[in-house]
Amino acid sequence: MSKTEHKIPDFMALYERYHQLKPGPQAELRRVVAPEALLEIPAFFRLLQGGRATPSMQRLVYCLPLIKHKTDGDSLGKALARANINEKRLFMVIRSQASNDLIQLRRLLKQAEPTIDWLQAAKTLYYWNDRAKRQLLEDFFFYQNTQQSA
Repeated sequence: MSKTEHKIPDFMALYERYHQLKPGPQAELRRVVAPEALLEIPAFFRLLQGGRATPSMQRLVYCLPLIKHKTDGDSLGKALARANINEKRLFMVIRSQASNDLIQLRRLLKQAEPTIDWLQAAKTLYYWNDRAKRQLLEDFFFYQNTQQSA
């Protein structure tokens, strides 16, 4: 295997490219119903700029339209807790299998409208697995518990 296969994308450049798209292509990406459906959207390939349409990139672009970036902002879990997302809905994300877990997560993002640290969230989405889900859950409950004890 070559080193380029393991190279992670420039998450900030992807974020900026999305915001440079015209409103029509941005709307197409917002309306996608599942990560796999991005493979039928020309704007998805424009964002990749010749990169591979891997499942990791699909996860990133699937959630990207619903996230606003703030340097050193909240983690994804903390932002969901701040938005008073019901923990039962978060557990639906955690317990679901691909790609239903991302569909459920995207619904929460739509409700929460989070302003978070995109670089941190992008890593979570890029490497989305049981460990990433567990970290999301820990961040959610850690924030809730610190608010209750304060």
